[in-house]
Amino acid sequence: MSGEDVIKVLTRKFGFRVSRQRGSHVSLVKYAGGRKITTVVPLHDELRPGTLLGILKLAEIEKEEFIRSLK
Repeated sequence: MSGEDVIKVLTRKFGFRVSRQRGSHVSLVKYAGGRKITTVVPLHDELRPGTLLGILKLAEIEKEEFIRSLK
């Protein structure tokens, strides 16, 4: 899964929006329950599994929930 694919899922299904971009990294932000949740997604052609899990951890999204959103 590419970084662009992950950004599409996070923005369309989880309410994140693109905050800014520096080089090949895109910052996403979401406000929930009075808190600011941020994550950073590298624009790589293929994200490694550990990188994807790190993105999801920062976004406070369970792996299973992310997988369900792909269907």
